Amino acid sequence: MRIKNADVFQTEKGFVNEDIIIGADGRMGSAGGEDEVLDAAGLYAIPGLVDVHFHGCVGHDFCEGTEEAIQAIADYEASVGVLAICPATMTFSEEILGGIADAAAAHKNERGADLIGINMEGPFISPQKIGAQNPEYLQSSDVDMFRRLQKRANGLFKLCDLAPEVPGTMEFIRQVKDEVNVSIAHTCTDYETAVEAFSNGANHVTHLYNAMPGINHRMPGPIVAAAEQGAYVELICDNVHIHPAVVRFTFRVFGDDKVVLIADSMEATGLPDGEYSLGGQGVRKQGRRATLVRDPNVIAGSATNLFDCMCRAVQEMDIPLASAVRAATVNPARSIGVDADYGSLEAGRWGNVLLLNKNLELVHIIQKGKLIK
Repeated sequence: MRIKNADVFQTEKGFVNEDIIIGADGRMGSAGGEDEVLDAAGLYAIPGLVDVHFHGCVGHDFCEGTEEAIQAIADYEASVGVLAICPATMTFSEEILGGIADAAAAHKNERGADLIGINMEGPFISPQKIGAQNPEYLQSSDVDMFRRLQKRANGLFKLCDLAPEVPGTMEFIRQVKDEVNVSIAHTCTDYETAVEAFSNGANHVTHLYNAMPGINHRMPGPIVAAAEQGAYVELICDNVHIHPAVVRFTFRVFGDDKVVLIADSMEATGLPDGEYSLGGQGVRKQGRRATLVRDPNVIAGSATNLFDCMCRAVQEMDIPLASAVRAATVNPARSIGVDADYGSLEAGRWGNVLLLNKNLELVHIIQKGKLIK
């Protein structure tokens, strides 16, 4: 396929008017890309989006641990331009997490978004910052347990989230840092403990600002530590979780090469308002807001997909388009080590391309060189 006349996103240059060639093998810039020509004059061309933290959509949760759920999630995500997914587990027992790992390892990526990893959100987190997780299954970090799960998942765990202040966590980080990306999450950690975690090998922060101490001028906390240590930081831009001014602040402080946009969406995403479930707990969806039924003050994930979050960052939060695109494509792919295949339009990557009009509406979705929408 040749895509002509598009304003093409380039990681370091922003948008450049040029043609895109996708070869017969579905890869960018390879041979045999002339069979189909698509005129994209007046359209933006950006990479297929990469979501490294979300739980579900269209009535399904990744933690169901079934092929039916994974395929339904993959189909929906592809339909909204998210072509690579690393869904998150919840705080569960090893037995339950093992079943989820088995299902993920068995999935074949024959249709919909590619399942490129698993984000292990819990059970190694703080009881004081449990959020919408289930406290029944909380436990201290366990290297042997993680490795057993990683083996069952055939290496798919790309992120492991934990609270660094929990006893034993530093040793866990030192032992697994070369096997998985370690993310600070659901934590009461102070600045010094967070710096120690990053020094030991953590490199990522889960949904920055949410379920962690804020910034105080005498107790700077994990957010300042992450900025100083150059960590990747996840940001939910649904205009519910974080004020637009704080989103702008984050891009300025961390730089658009370290911000990772995520959806953190749950099963109600793509469905009408009503009552749903997350991690076995009742959730009520009203518009873009999802909260626990037992405590409406607790936000329970989002009800917005990553494409909408990216657009809201631009249209409602004044983030430059190139920065928002980078944060939804290149950065998440790099943060979990899959950027040789996903997240950019550079030669050799999969030919995953979204064509958007100037209102940021999806016009075409191209996956591995094939037009799917």
